[in-house]
Amino acid sequence: MTTILSIQSSVAYGHVGNSAAAFLLMRLGVEVYPVLTVHYSNTTAYGTWRGPVLSADDIRDVVTGVDERGALSEVDAVLTGYQGSAAIGEAVLETVALVRQRNPQALYCCDPVMGDVGRGFFVSGGIPEMYRDRIVPQADIITPNQFELEFLTGKPAGTLQELLYAADALRAKGPGIVVVTSAVTSDLPDDQVSMLAVTGEGAWVVSTPRLPPTFTGSGDITSAAFLASYLELGSVPDALAKTAAVVYAVLEITAESGHRELRLVKAQGAMVDPPHRFATRQVR
Repeated sequence: MTTILSIQSSVAYGHVGNSAAAFLLMRLGVEVYPVLTVHYSNTTAYGTWRGPVLSADDIRDVVTGVDERGALSEVDAVLTGYQGSAAIGEAVLETVALVRQRNPQALYCCDPVMGDVGRGFFVSGGIPEMYRDRIVPQADIITPNQFELEFLTGKPAGTLQELLYAADALRAKGPGIVVVTSAVTSDLPDDQVSMLAVTGEGAWVVSTPRLPPTFTGSGDITSAAFLASYLELGSVPDALAKTAAVVYAVLEITAESGHRELRLVKAQGAMVDPPHRFATRQVR
């Protein structure tokens, strides 16, 4: 059985971070060891929230406890998302190093959660720089959105060709696989949202119909679904196609429900057996 150590946020109300990724991963048949970076009442998208940012030492203590059970050797991949403070980034890097020590085949998938188009940065100071300068070089897979890709590379990403150039620039910093989780460009259909995966062997794009609302947590389930699919299938284009089907199923059901928060329980059957299939297109 595939096992993922997931270091992300948690919320009481709604579904983001581990409150989204852990459920989806388990429905996809993955064992999850969730480690929390914050425990908020709700997402920061509401403008106000309550709850603690856990300390870097809290992260270290939880990971140490898991290691004392001998469980880190079972971890196939580390997945990280919203971190809450730059100091947590140091604990993340230590955790990745420890997991690789216990299992040299383990992958590190980083979702560099820090901002979005139209919203800008929504994380504490120092976190974007920590991702760019310290964490990105250690990742095997990185899953930025369009805004995050532009910040991490300092390059524009307004066309498909620019996306490819920026993804190559990000790969040059260390990650072997770059997945741009949501992109709307001037030369792709404006009624669609696209995902792009770039490796040393090629580049693939997959597009799904654009749904009217913006759903908080969609990037979190996209990163989780891609990592689980890649570990299962071993193929980037196949994992990209499966991810598109799984994520679109969740977003479609959420949109039909008229809710802002992801309707994960209602969509759980569609996660396992998505009603739509989307073909990837090789663009390089």
